[in-house]
Amino acid sequence: MSDTLETADAEVWPYPIRYGQVKKFESDVVVLGGGIAGVWSAIGAARQGAKVILVEKTVTARSGAGGAGCDHWQWAADNPCSSVSPEELTQALIDNQGGYRNGVSTYIQCASAYQALLEMEQMGGKVRDVDDEFKGAPFRDDASKLVFAYDYDARFVLRVWGNDYKLLLRKECRRLGVKIIDRVAVTGLLTKDGETGAQVIGATGVNTRTGEFNLFKAGAVISCMSRPQRNWTFSSEMRGVSTFRPPTNVGNGHAMAWRAGAEFTMMEKSMRSPFASPYSYPSYGVGNAINTWFACNIVDANGKEVPWVDCNGEVITNFDQRYRPARGQKFFIMGGGSSSHPHPGLKEYAGPKLTPDLAERMEKGEFTPPFYADLTSMPDHERRVIWGLNVGEEGKTRIPILQTYSEAGFDPEQDMLQTYDFLRGSGMREPVTPQERTFGEQGICGGMVVDWDLMSTLPGLFGAGDLIYGSQDHSHAAATGRYVGRRAALFAVSQQNEQCSQEQIEAEMERVYAPLGNGSINGNPGMDWKELNAALCRVMQNYCSEPKNAELLDLAETWLDDIAENEAPKMVADNPHKLMRALDVLDILTCDRMIVHACKARKASNTHLHFNRLDYPEMDPPEWHKWITIRRDGNGDGNGATVGEMPIAPWGDFESNYQARI
Repeated sequence: MSDTLETADAEVWPYPIRYGQVKKFESDVVVLGGGIAGVWSAIGAARQGAKVILVEKTVTARSGAGGAGCDHWQWAADNPCSSVSPEELTQALIDNQGGYRNGVSTYIQCASAYQALLEMEQMGGKVRDVDDEFKGAPFRDDASKLVFAYDYDARFVLRVWGNDYKLLLRKECRRLGVKIIDRVAVTGLLTKDGETGAQVIGATGVNTRTGEFNLFKAGAVISCMSRPQRNWTFSSEMRGVSTFRPPTNVGNGHAMAWRAGAEFTMMEKSMRSPFASPYSYPSYGVGNAINTWFACNIVDANGKEVPWVDCNGEVITNFDQRYRPARGQKFFIMGGGSSSHPHPGLKEYAGPKLTPDLAERMEKGEFTPPFYADLTSMPDHERRVIWGLNVGEEGKTRIPILQTYSEAGFDPEQDMLQTYDFLRGSGMREPVTPQERTFGEQGICGGMVVDWDLMSTLPGLFGAGDLIYGSQDHSHAAATGRYVGRRAALFAVSQQNEQCSQEQIEAEMERVYAPLGNGSINGNPGMDWKELNAALCRVMQNYCSEPKNAELLDLAETWLDDIAENEAPKMVADNPHKLMRALDVLDILTCDRMIVHACKARKASNTHLHFNRLDYPEMDPPEWHKWITIRRDGNGDGNGATVGEMPIAPWGDFESNYQARI
């Protein structure tokens, strides 16, 4: 093929084109995805002495959902200031989700997140208030100089200076000899003898600049790719970024593990979300009173302060009490929320929030919109820790929010920032329509089933971070990555050198390069990847939104099958970057099918899964308090699903299972 590619605009593609050329790599462990879980997995495996390759479809320096920064290090119950044990916090987090949270990975997080943070500190990351900026503040432990968030008594969530953590992690990978391969989109998994459901022995990928086909052979594969997105809503025109996480995170890991025959669970969960709305505002760039902005003063247009209440519904009159457990409460998990989005979960673990009757009081004229986040009236240390530490270190805030707003003249000591609660299009918590929903942009979501080694139901395939079912947040990705790297390295050294199936490789190459042969921009315009993504979103909006029933879900399946057979083959890519985008949308289609399979399999409504079936209206029947599992049906065209189940708490004793593996 030619070394250059002319596009429709007669511009020359700036990189050599190598479609069909194969580049081979071999290692003990190959890590797929260079986000937070990926770099920690690579570090963990390399420290075990394994030869490691890390593959990332963008650039490892800042890739992934946590690449832009981190301001909160969640659930570090192993830190010396925590008054809550890892076992107690793990169970509380599980109970707060009605049992639908992964006990294995959550315990790994609660028992080792602080250990991971100490390693981060050794790499050069700022973990403590070493400059005494917040000396004497109630959220600071002056002996250790650690800084905490939310519950200032329990102290298991740390505030950190995580803007540069990803850069430091990449540096550590390089120091340990990890081979980092950027700009290669992983497309599939290689299995023993090319069989579905067999041991995983490698992976394939395509270079997003040259189109070259990459082949990765390994004793163990760790998949660290993020959760599905863009399943119900997608727009690249109405807003620059129409997803909360990076729009390149589309569930590639879910899709390729599904095709290989791995088992998944909780794929039926989806929820309304302003994060999935193309009308939303920049994250953390509007005033609110949750997570990064917790527990900010909120006032109305006349300067009247909105009251805060505790989990007992009692009005909090002492500002400091917003950060303390309520009467009769040992600790709370997280605070914040508003009348438009009250904090979810059990009352036992609910933190302080804005008064839940604010909407009614506003309609009666007691409060006048718009509302504002008022940092000016807060204690100096609380104002500075929100604006400057939290806003600035949290991902996507340092430049677009902190720097841009400051350059525009925003001064938190004298200026207020408007919050869009009760105004259409909030970037954080305003209610949205049922169709504006997400599978995995926020909260606990579905993923691959793993055991205590974080190995999937396929030998040789491990998972970490958001790929694992019932998982969430930055420190979870770090802790599970750190843990699984060691486990995968130990597995890899015991494996024989299996030969890859040439037939499987050729079939994957044919699938990967198919969009290149579907037409040309000048001759046959075909279909752009954005158009297919929009069509898939419309199917999910119409037939897999809320509520659901068998008829709607059957129609969803029919439409997805029809699109796969008749429309997807028309999708055209005329350069390697668009080829990556086209393959992403095909993975979105696969994830859509997985979601519909799971929705059909759960024949009961469920509060915690935001799952409502008209034909099975009973909410949370005891006999359905279990995990529903799905895996690809290898019979026929392979688009069906085999349904199974797991007991709600299959992990056994936390401490003994964990200690046996560290």
